[in-house]
Amino acid sequence: MTIDLRELTAEDLELVEFARGIVDANTDGEAGVHTMGAAVRGTDGRMYGGINLYHFTGGPCAELVALGHARASGARELATIVAVGNYGRGPVGPCGRDRQILFDYHPRIRVILPTGEGVRSVRIRDLMPLGAVWTVEEGTQPYDPGVFAG
Repeated sequence: MTIDLRELTAEDLELVEFARGIVDANTDGEAGVHTMGAAVRGTDGRMYGGINLYHFTGGPCAELVALGHARASGARELATIVAVGNYGRGPVGPCGRDRQILFDYHPRIRVILPTGEGVRSVRIRDLMPLGAVWTVEEGTQPYDPGVFAG
């Protein structure tokens, strides 16, 4: 499997800065409940943000809040997402739950995250090797290598 790593574009860098602005403006400390900001860009270029809400029951990650914000604002197709930590921690890759949700709802989205080659964008499909597609209508589907082609 070849991973489609791409250097960040000017739009990607703008998205990272948008997420950084969200977390910088709203963080409440290293041990606080608001420590990650996220931003997602729709295919129309509009950006939507979110911040995490840490809770012992597994409160929503910043990425999920940003996805909800985008959806509530009318965005249906999303191009790129990034999460950024407070105190200058920079981009952070999505957790497993977020990866599965991104894969299921936005299978063409690119994710900005740190890699061995620096911060890059990658297709969500490349973060989900051997992933199983889930839909509301049909539940979890058997592995389909065609999902990962091209």
